[in-house]
Amino acid sequence: MVERLRKPAETAVLQCLSLGSGESCAVVTDEKRRPIGEALYEVAREVTDEAVLLEYPSGKQHGSEPPVPVAAAMKGADAFLAPTTKSLSHTRARGDACEAGARGATLPGITEEVFVAGLDADYDAIADACEAVHDRVADADEIRITSPQGTDLTVEPGDREWLSDTGQIQEPGAFSNLPAGEVFVSPETAEGRYVVDGTMMPHGLLEGRTLEFEVEDGFVTSVSDEEIGAQLEAAAESVGRDAYNLAELGIGTNVGVTELVGSVLLDEKAGGTVHLAIGDDAGIGGDTDAPVHLDGILREPTVYADGEEIDLPTSADC
Repeated sequence: MVERLRKPAETAVLQCLSLGSGESCAVVTDEKRRPIGEALYEVAREVTDEAVLLEYPSGKQHGSEPPVPVAAAMKGADAFLAPTTKSLSHTRARGDACEAGARGATLPGITEEVFVAGLDADYDAIADACEAVHDRVADADEIRITSPQGTDLTVEPGDREWLSDTGQIQEPGAFSNLPAGEVFVSPETAEGRYVVDGTMMPHGLLEGRTLEFEVEDGFVTSVSDEEIGAQLEAAAESVGRDAYNLAELGIGTNVGVTELVGSVLLDEKAGGTVHLAIGDDAGIGGDTDAPVHLDGILREPTVYADGEEIDLPTSADC
């Protein structure tokens, strides 16, 4: 094991997952994230004899399903950790595993730098920030997001539930991203425009440029970027209009993240940010099944719940 990966691996396995000696654990990874997968596996097998490490070729798209044996291992384990290049968060494999009682975390696109930085955090403070934000938005009929870059988007959650990603994964069926820290919902509909000026794949950290998206009746109708447009067009070949679903509104609550680094996994959790996603939302309370889930992060949002501005957690709250 690379020594600097041991402490964050211990945080994930011992603190976040709270793995027990009588439990089974599946660590799922690919060839590009192997050192992180191996670090998590080494810590897990020190806790339990029922730990396995599975590696498969990295997927083509975020939200692509893993091979059947990987899905079976996740579903059959008490706990799972998935440091993979392409996200398993919004897959049937992950959803089925949690429905079967497995608890676990995905670490999509994780790098060694983000693994070390993102898991060196006070998860009690993150949980407190999640609770404060959740209390403000949970009963709102309408959420409006604006930004100096030109965002003016209104979303209606409808009957869908706001969820909190605290990084505390101790109960059967519990799920989180790691690094953690967000409150999010899959809205029933949305209308307006949003401008990404933070991080969005495939570009990573945006410096001196923005990406613009128009939204009508809950679907993205215009994309300013050719590469992102091409990804959505490719997904639409199999699912049609659902590829353009406005899938998620998330509010970052990780008060330990002080700057964006170009990793969606970490940057979408940064306190004081908002992220919006296009595509699949079936794994987060929606009803759209699509082979794509593209998050874009706004650095300077203002968020209103039923017309009242809410305080967003920032690193100053640490």
